[in-house]
Amino acid sequence: MNPVLDVTDVVKEFVGVRALDGVSFTVRPGEVHALVGENGAGKSTLIKVLTGVHRPDSGEVRLRGEVVSFDRPVRAQEAGISTIYQEVNLVPLISVAANVFLGREPRTRFGLVDWARMNRDAKELLSGYGIETDVKRPLGTLSVGAQQMVALVRAVSTDADVVIMDEPTSSLEPREVETLFSVVERLHEKGIAVVYVSHRMDELYRICDQVTVLRDGKMVHTGPLNDLSRIELVAMMLGRSVSDIREHGATAFGEDHNAGKEPLLSAENLSSGVRLNDVSLSIRPGEVVGLAGLLGSGRTETARAIVGALPLDGGTVLVGGKALKAGDVGAAMRAGINMLAEDRKAEGIIPNLSVRENIVLAALPQLSRFGVISREKQDRIVDTFVKRLRIKVSNPDQLVSELSGGNQQKVLLARWLCTKPKVLLLDEPTRGIDVGAKAEVQALIDELAQEGLAVLLISSEMEELLDGADRLVVLKDGAVVGELSGDDLTQDKVLAAIAGEAP
Repeated sequence: MNPVLDVTDVVKEFVGVRALDGVSFTVRPGEVHALVGENGAGKSTLIKVLTGVHRPDSGEVRLRGEVVSFDRPVRAQEAGISTIYQEVNLVPLISVAANVFLGREPRTRFGLVDWARMNRDAKELLSGYGIETDVKRPLGTLSVGAQQMVALVRAVSTDADVVIMDEPTSSLEPREVETLFSVVERLHEKGIAVVYVSHRMDELYRICDQVTVLRDGKMVHTGPLNDLSRIELVAMMLGRSVSDIREHGATAFGEDHNAGKEPLLSAENLSSGVRLNDVSLSIRPGEVVGLAGLLGSGRTETARAIVGALPLDGGTVLVGGKALKAGDVGAAMRAGINMLAEDRKAEGIIPNLSVRENIVLAALPQLSRFGVISREKQDRIVDTFVKRLRIKVSNPDQLVSELSGGNQQKVLLARWLCTKPKVLLLDEPTRGIDVGAKAEVQALIDELAQEGLAVLLISSEMEELLDGADRLVVLKDGAVVGELSGDDLTQDKVLAAIAGEAP
């Protein structure tokens, strides 16, 4: 059977960074093809090349045997490539029916939108996929999962030859996931190819025929999914050896130097929709607890739940044995919990402010008296942390946007440290910084723990977790699947827990 989609030696660079490095893969009609890889592997860039957001620097994309190059996503859709994104990209203020037919509305003979026909056809389409809703109501009044299902129906109703699904179940309830799988099965029966991007092993092995694994912008494997065990697939994604993983268990509890201390922070049975399922962990004073797991396993969601930034369906966060008010970031901060977010540009630095202003931002209430902020106190704090964290800056009034990524990260650490926290949640603290700055940040984390701070460390780098954490809590699909410490802190046992193939 001839391929419906054929990608050959595609290269894409951004300012000297090669996001795709000679990637090739083939999808045949009716095939459900998994596209997997860790964060930064190149999946999103490849999807954007296929859908006309980016053009490849070299290589080619063939659709039904013909070379194609799209300058806009709408051109890709018109040619037969339809995409369902992880984040719903429809218009919440217009009706469900208008979203289903957005850009291709049926018209009367006078050129006006035929609302009656559009509502009727939308209802028929949605019902055909098990979705019963009032198609006249605004899309934004539906749950996120229901909106995702509307996006799905829109995508498969465009006479596509290839449907790309990017983490389609991330916001779906179990019932909606089953509906999605039934849609994928119908597409398979109709001969429509599906490129399925997901981090959830159970989903991949349930519905996918083939798999392509990307790592660091390169294609490292392509072939039948059932030829790979789960551990082998995880190992390919992470670039690790699997020679003796099956000889070790996934969960163990060891002794450590903090074992005699009472937990400073305890998270008990945290649950939030499909994102977290009964997650529990504790951190003692002076302890670094790492959160391990693949992208989407619930690591960031756990940290955000602890700090009050993620609404909870159930569970409790305690600091020093006292329960915090759920969903209250202010209460968490007053209790001494601070979080360094993963995306420092979107949720961290304020680029148009100086280094000084970025550092003291969180401490302003303590620096003011009767609404007047003491410049002397600011200078004292900024000078202390610039020296302690070795922030390379010409002067404190320099714009923070002019600093390197590593120094920006140190500025954010200084911001939270000057509030004298008890618990520090660090989400990918060394991502996007050079080797030297990474070593300095890692050394600082050790120093903070030695001073009695309780640290939760999230990282996609296995070595960083194994070297920097006293204990590891392993997450998969929003649930704890293992806890490792002492001699059991090994790469093999972490992989075994993630893959779910422990004896």
